[in-house]
Amino acid sequence: MSPKLIRRETGPIQSKKTVLITTRSRLRRRGIPRLSVPVLETTFVNIDVLADEIVRGPNALGISGVILTSKRAIEAWHEALRSISPEVETTQADWRTVTFYVVGHATARAASEMHTAFPTMVHLAPAEGLIRGGAGAGTAERLAAFILAEGVGGNGLRMLYLTGDKNREAMPEMLSAGGVVLDTLEAYRTTGSSAFRADLGTALEKVPATGTDPTWVVHFAPSAAAFVTPFLREVLSFDGEKLKVAAIGGTTAAHLSDTLKVRVDVGFTQTNARRAV
Repeated sequence: MSPKLIRRETGPIQSKKTVLITTRSRLRRRGIPRLSVPVLETTFVNIDVLADEIVRGPNALGISGVILTSKRAIEAWHEALRSISPEVETTQADWRTVTFYVVGHATARAASEMHTAFPTMVHLAPAEGLIRGGAGAGTAERLAAFILAEGVGGNGLRMLYLTGDKNREAMPEMLSAGGVVLDTLEAYRTTGSSAFRADLGTALEKVPATGTDPTWVVHFAPSAAAFVTPFLREVLSFDGEKLKVAAIGGTTAAHLSDTLKVRVDVGFTQTNARRAV
């Protein structure tokens, strides 16, 4: 049977690690060869700026909401909280009073767990009842539509938007057109692994394709898909039925088909990713 290739991201993205571990286990039980190649390296940026804004609080900033489109944004908030000295006065800031809009179930769950991760800083974390979007807004565009449907547009409400270096512009454009003012802060950057080409070659040598069964490539994130696709085109043929592509998450599927022009044979949400096996 041909190998099932699983692309994963490096970094503290626990939900994707969990999916990967479960998938590996299921593949192993079914005797399906599998490959796992580290793809991305993530670094956090402007954490000092974010920490300063968290300490100042939403009232001082004139912020009515926070937009987090990935778990990396959650991790950036974590990094900012860790950087705040215990000697710094933070009682004037209460982020439990504003709505946190998030993309997807995994991001919503991570946001809801933030207050338990920082029990002495619960006022600097979102209130569980004010975390909106989640599974009902699985892509950035759907989250933008969700926010506008709640009636927050048209009155110049200001929101803090934590972004990465590769975020798409569709959501900011939709919100801006709807009258929402975004204070955008780049909080993380994602780069491809410098060793990916060599790692991919080594991995492919270990599990050569055999038989007539298709080879599956499973993508977990748009940034990873954008980085690996040129390398995959060098060693795999995307024409015909020998190669199948699966995408975890609506944003990933849209990026593959719309931007990278890669046919997506099957897509899964974060909540049912285990069905990919």
